[in-house]
Amino acid sequence: MKGVITLGKKYCGGLALLLSLSLLAGGCGQTETNAQDETEKRAERVVQVSVEEVTPSPIRDILILPGRTEPWEDVRVPSDLDGKVEWIGPREGDAVKKGELIAKVDVSSLKASLDQAQAAFDLADEIYQRRLGLHEKKLIAKEELDRSRTERSVALGDLDKARVLYDRGFIRTPIGGVVNHLFADQGEFVGRGAPLADIVNVDKVEVNVDVPEMDVRFLSRGQDAGVRIDAFPDRLIPGTIDFVAYKADPATKTFDVKVIIPNPEQKIRPGMIARVIFLRRVLPDALTVPLFALVDKSGERLLYVVEDNVVHARTVSIGVLEGDRVQIAEGIQPGDKVIVRGQTEVEEGMKVEVR
Repeated sequence: MKGVITLGKKYCGGLALLLSLSLLAGGCGQTETNAQDETEKRAERVVQVSVEEVTPSPIRDILILPGRTEPWEDVRVPSDLDGKVEWIGPREGDAVKKGELIAKVDVSSLKASLDQAQAAFDLADEIYQRRLGLHEKKLIAKEELDRSRTERSVALGDLDKARVLYDRGFIRTPIGGVVNHLFADQGEFVGRGAPLADIVNVDKVEVNVDVPEMDVRFLSRGQDAGVRIDAFPDRLIPGTIDFVAYKADPATKTFDVKVIIPNPEQKIRPGMIARVIFLRRVLPDALTVPLFALVDKSGERLLYVVEDNVVHARTVSIGVLEGDRVQIAEGIQPGDKVIVRGQTEVEEGMKVEVR
């Protein structure tokens, strides 16, 4: 009986092992079948896509750079004399006209010199006129008349000199604009050459832009440019290039370009940040696609093209970008049908349905 029992246990164990292997084999076969079915289903799935036919069309090569706004004219008016400031007319923020008197410096001593020079000239002129009459009547010699004429000329020169010195005490603005800052108060002593006022003209505004060397070749004086001021983001202000530097800045290796924009309401203030839009060139027959049609895979830019309802991947290189469209420099040809919707769901060789 013991022998029979032992044999029975071994037989049962072997039977269990056979059953387990059979089940395992059946499970593996089922898994392989399912995977194959899934692959076949994916191969049979048809993705619906939208395409755009590539046709040559113009595209603008636009360059946008930051700029710095500065006044059209900016003058620091100095004192021409040493002396006490007797009077200051405008206040900071006031508008002034070209040649308008804005300050007076004490000229009392110069007034005395001017009066003395005026009196000397009046006397010399009176003597000359009297001797001229006498000479016409041939009562005096010509040499005496010439001497009188010379004395009158010297007196006139002294008078002009005294008047110029006197007028230096009356400070006038050389430009029209706005008083941006006053450096002295009434009653304060100032030295010759010391600043009295800053006058700025902002009827027009100058925008300075640092342009890279690869882009400056497209720009020239008189060329149109658009300007957006960060403080007024909804306004596109037309401007004109006024200057393009012939020499690069040694530190930045960029070229200074000045753009002039109108500012009749004087709302644009010097120091505001600007964005300047330059049109470098127009490409008349560029091949363009929507920017969102591009697919980036492992660092490569791809476009998917449909031929006979089959997808083909094209590696492309891009060029000019304008708005939501981009120039394709290499990789596609006119007439290609580029997928513009559903491009993220397709792969090389897949069948698609074009909507």
